[in-house]
Amino acid sequence: MSNERFFLYDDTVDTKTRFVSFMGEEARFDLAIIKSDRYYGKSLVLDIQGNRFAIIGEDDLNEEGYLEHAFQLSERDAQELREFLYETF
Repeated sequence: MSNERFFLYDDTVDTKTRFVSFMGEEARFDLAIIKSDRYYGKSLVLDIQGNRFAIIGEDDLNEEGYLEHAFQLSERDAQELREFLYETF
């Protein structure tokens, strides 16, 4: 039995991470927004409380239902998150 791992990639990159928490009308958002040279300019957005994450760019914010599905949010909560993310991108 071989103990060698087959890596598809193993890179270390510099990132800029923003931790932010804010209250919406009905929900609290605790996020980590990670920016790097990866993902074609998109950000890795982690919902710390909800234990979900997505790779998001401005094009994704315009896609109907994307945030609702990725973070399991109501339409209203997704709109609040969308508005916040527009400000950060």
